[in-house]
Amino acid sequence: MEKIDKRRHYVLMLDTETANSIEQPFVYDLGWAVIDTKGNIYRTRQFLVADIFLDEKELMQSAYYAEKIPLYWERVRKGEIVLRQFANIRKALLADMAEFEISEVCAHNARFDVNALNTTQRWLTKSKYRFFFPFGTEIWDTMRMAENTICQQKLYRQFCERNGYLCKNGTVRKTAEILFRYINCDTSFIEEHTSLADVLIETQILAKCFRQHKPMRKNCFNKF
Repeated sequence: MEKIDKRRHYVLMLDTETANSIEQPFVYDLGWAVIDTKGNIYRTRQFLVADIFLDEKELMQSAYYAEKIPLYWERVRKGEIVLRQFANIRKALLADMAEFEISEVCAHNARFDVNALNTTQRWLTKSKYRFFFPFGTEIWDTMRMAENTICQQKLYRQFCERNGYLCKNGTVRKTAEILFRYINCDTSFIEEHTSLADVLIETQILAKCFRQHKPMRKNCFNKF
């Protein structure tokens, strides 16, 4: 077991890729990183959910990024991604949380990821187990954090206006891809939409939010 530095605030940043529908998403790709609030990365993992990716081939054709299936197989062959049953992936995630004494899990638009993980858990266990994370886990959302920090900056609004990154109602867009483009001054960046790649860019968004040293809403389920 790695020595834990008590001076650091460890967080689990995760991302999911899903198949089926928005209303009932099933996770086929789950990646995470153990990070701190400065954006340092201590461990990364990425898994393909065998229960979905292998056992539900017809369902996988509904995946938003189904064209990436050959890319996944190539990375499996290279040993970059591990195929594993959903229950065992969850055990690995909980073990990392326990090792680093993590109580906060973060994602961009975290409500979606939490719902997808819970939905997958309930479907695969026939609702025997209903919740993916242990009771008391705090869920952070980098999108909510950015709303109170990065998105309030005049420079960010100017960036969005200059590049056409505004919503129909005139508000600035707050997707991970657009925020990452702003942070890195790179309008050519295209989000890969595979779990671990997206985790790495969302880690930079989290670190940027914390560097603002401003009050911000972190928990995606709290109003403030």
